[in-house]
Amino acid sequence: MYCSTTYPSPIGRITLACNRDNLVGLWIEGQKYYGGTIPGKMVGKNNMPIFDAAKRWLDRYFAGKRPTVSELALAPIGGEFRQGVWSILCEIPYGEVSTYGDIAKQMAVKMNKKSMSSQAVGGAVGHNPISIIIPCHRVVRRNGSLTGYAGGISTKVKLLELEDVDMSRLFVPTKGTAL
Repeated sequence: MYCSTTYPSPIGRITLACNRDNLVGLWIEGQKYYGGTIPGKMVGKNNMPIFDAAKRWLDRYFAGKRPTVSELALAPIGGEFRQGVWSILCEIPYGEVSTYGDIAKQMAVKMNKKSMSSQAVGGAVGHNPISIIIPCHRVVRRNGSLTGYAGGISTKVKLLELEDVDMSRLFVPTKGTAL
């Protein structure tokens, strides 16, 4: 059984999901792939220790503190490739960004391959079921484009600004399918 609760945040209402002891989902209202990894229904339940811990984590995050991913018990649902990408996302430091290409290189090494598709990495990043905590918003294109955030580009910008990321070389694309 999967349980869910909501959290009012500065970027909109957030839904949290757990499998009792582990956080398995965090989606911003209206986010692409909302609840997509949960096999079955989620039952609303507020009084779960993992939800309390996640809400405290989010309170600190939105207050400009630097909570770490390791503070929470996370169990994102996904295949081996996606798990590998999500693990790399967890290593991107607060206030910094990485590129899809850099993550592809790291995944190639992990999988003992010569190279890895940045597009495949982008698909895994986009399907991250625990947004914000697993910081997919910290991934940009090599040219500085802020494309590709399931929670919306404006939300990505707000999260990066909250973390005081140097936005001088980053930009919002004027056209494209990932806006």
